[in-house]
Amino acid sequence: MKKARQRYNELSSHREQFLEVAYECAELTIPTLIMRNETNNYQSFVTPWQSVGAKGVTTLSSKLMLGLLPPSTSFFKLQLDDSKLGVEIPPEAKSELDLSFAKIERMIMESIAASTDRVQIFAALKHLVVTGNALVYMNKEGMKVYPLNRYCVERDGNGEVIEIITKEKVNKKILGLPEVDDDNSVNDESSDDYSGSKDVDVYTCVKRTDKGWHWHQEAKDMILPDSVGKAPLDKSPWLPLRFVTVDGEDYGRSRVEEFLGDLKSLEALMQALVEGSAAAAKVVFTVSPSATTKPASLANAGNGAIIQGRPDDVGVVQVGKTADFQTAFQLVNVLERRLAEAFLVLTVRQSERTTAEEVRMTQMELERQLGGLFSLLTTEFLIPYLKRKMHTLTKSKQIPSVPSNLVKPTIVAGINALGRGQDREALVQFITTIAQTMGPEALAQYLNADEAIKRLAAAQGIDILNLVKSMEERNAEQQQAMQAQQMQSLTDQAGQLAGTPLMDPSKNPEITDAINTMTTGNVPQPQ
Repeated sequence: MKKARQRYNELSSHREQFLEVAYECAELTIPTLIMRNETNNYQSFVTPWQSVGAKGVTTLSSKLMLGLLPPSTSFFKLQLDDSKLGVEIPPEAKSELDLSFAKIERMIMESIAASTDRVQIFAALKHLVVTGNALVYMNKEGMKVYPLNRYCVERDGNGEVIEIITKEKVNKKILGLPEVDDDNSVNDESSDDYSGSKDVDVYTCVKRTDKGWHWHQEAKDMILPDSVGKAPLDKSPWLPLRFVTVDGEDYGRSRVEEFLGDLKSLEALMQALVEGSAAAAKVVFTVSPSATTKPASLANAGNGAIIQGRPDDVGVVQVGKTADFQTAFQLVNVLERRLAEAFLVLTVRQSERTTAEEVRMTQMELERQLGGLFSLLTTEFLIPYLKRKMHTLTKSKQIPSVPSNLVKPTIVAGINALGRGQDREALVQFITTIAQTMGPEALAQYLNADEAIKRLAAAQGIDILNLVKSMEERNAEQQQAMQAQQMQSLTDQAGQLAGTPLMDPSKNPEITDAINTMTTGNVPQPQ
């Protein structure tokens, strides 16, 4: 079996063209995103002449982040398999299960909010927009993003990943290796590190088999101890992402690459305009060689000074490029407008509260402009991310186990990013339609209020524990109300009889014994 280092070198040859384009795209947008020569020390880089590319990358990444992982709602739903309803699960249990699923959803979203996943996902999205590729690794501590120059990948004919190899530098102290290698290590062909270096190249080899994913780490062609791991096929912690796929290619294409021509043109025009404007702004005076005006006197003269000379002897050098500048400015405006549309740098209505319909329309615009990108990211990112997240949380007993044969997680990102809010709106509209067409009496006659409240709570993601009264509590309160009403009725009747001759002891002596019996419970003895 080949070593991970050798296999990495073989796969990197198929990556060179994609990597070269990625470097070029980064240089025109965000140069620090992926650099040609990475070192541990500070490295300066050339700033682009325009900032349209950087702004476009940040804006598009933010919109993608908002569409995939909306902060105000869940990006997925746990749905019960309808084919199991009525067969393995009674229909009356559906509402209770929906409430339980909504609780699990909240627990998962709280775990995501407490972690650094959103930060790493945003970084991965920027890599996707610029380079078209990113590798996300999900471990117990959090997430890690690998840029394109730190990993290689191989896919089969269907685009499924079969092998991933990463390369990163790790300090020798962390690995437990000596800081100074043997003298023979300099001439050792298997060593990628020079003698005396504090860091060593560590390769992580990830392979897919019929039984699942297996991986291990190698340093100096030796497998590191405690580096072997495995995971099920559908719960891999390694997520190689692509922005735009091309059939037969192992790597993806980026959004910046699709508009690389406009960015190059804008870069050249902005450089010419900046340098030309600097030259045009420079003020240079000329003095005729035969003039009586002395150049030294003119240069040393202060503001408002009087010198001897003739005004006609002095001239100003002017750059007659106004028409050319105007043409360049017009073309720059055209390019900026096209790039703003390409990267969705759109004007959004500023308001304290954005309605759900506005959010939906914005996400439909994203889907339409990007040509189904949400579908690709849902398949390659959201579904594997959710399955791995649920797997780790279940394994650590932070959420209860969910039977996979009865419950299936459904992604509701993209144009459906309103999550369970759509179910709530449909339910409210249904109830409102019945009340408007058939009247409020039909609601009380045909609608199950308990079921409606449970479904509304599940759609809203609200925990109804100790919030909504149970059937037993309502029955007990109803009985108490009926008893109180009966006691009040008896009291009213007693008050009405108190003024009658029948209740007067002077006129009815037997009433005294009856009153004593009612108050004391003592039955009078016969005389």
